[in-house]
Amino acid sequence: MVSAWSAPADDDSRGPATGASVSILCGGWVRLTFLGVRGSTPSPGSEFVRYGGHTSCVAVAHGPDEVPTLMLDAGTGLRNLGSLLGGAAYRGSILLSHLHWDHVQGLPFSPAVDRADSRVDLFLPTQAARSGRDLLAQLMGPPAFPITPDGLAGEWSFSAIPPVTFTADGFEITSVDVAHKGGRTYGYRVTSGDVSVGYVPDHSPAAGVSARALEVLAGVDLLIHDAQFVESERARALDYSHATIADAVALAHQVGAASLALFHHGPHRTDDALDLIAEAVVADIPVVVARQGMTVNLVGADERAMFSLDRH
Repeated sequence: MVSAWSAPADDDSRGPATGASVSILCGGWVRLTFLGVRGSTPSPGSEFVRYGGHTSCVAVAHGPDEVPTLMLDAGTGLRNLGSLLGGAAYRGSILLSHLHWDHVQGLPFSPAVDRADSRVDLFLPTQAARSGRDLLAQLMGPPAFPITPDGLAGEWSFSAIPPVTFTADGFEITSVDVAHKGGRTYGYRVTSGDVSVGYVPDHSPAAGVSARALEVLAGVDLLIHDAQFVESERARALDYSHATIADAVALAHQVGAASLALFHHGPHRTDDALDLIAEAVVADIPVVVARQGMTVNLVGADERAMFSLDRH
């Protein structure tokens, strides 16, 4: 369980996203970098600078001195992956939660993955008895796009997977079906040592949460969850098959998560509006409103957990 919330006395919750670092003490060490935190479409403009405008993409590394070897989704935030690699090619895995545009548009526009010396193993939900490559080609290929997945440079594999537990680049990964309309959608549990992260970026808990999903997400150190809508927008949340902030908090409590990151912000949600959400959210666990450029460290601490926010 989380034992405390703390922040430096000079913390400025309205400061820029870049340079923000969140530490959650648990067992082991995993570093996550949020490269994109928006849902549906990117959000350009001066009102979206502090929380960022790129769509869903989170980089995962095994420790503070390691480069990322696992990507959670490949939205437009994937374009910025190179900044974490020191000019090297990406060599690792990508988990796609589903095939909606905002989770895949970065694939052909990220120099770190689209180069001769890259190695990418891409995993996505199985459906319609089609291969992973053919599923991706439904939205990445003529006439909708100039190239097919085969046109990506480097060494690629495309695997359509059922709900399963497997290992990729040193991480144990469990996929599970979650409710979200418009094609099969997975949530993931990612484990490294004693550290676990739940990733559920598109989800309608109001449509029902299966016993298996609750089991997979149980006790995660950090739950990254869809929070696209506020309570006054619940009708739209139901129509779009997404979650409200209250839904995300309730699910985090239900699964016994140690902390929660609100994610997949509505493309219309301004920086000022997200500041208000950060100030107003009520939960029994630490909650952070995800920002583009934010780093989360899950750090070993003798069966205790402490959530703290530092800015440099």
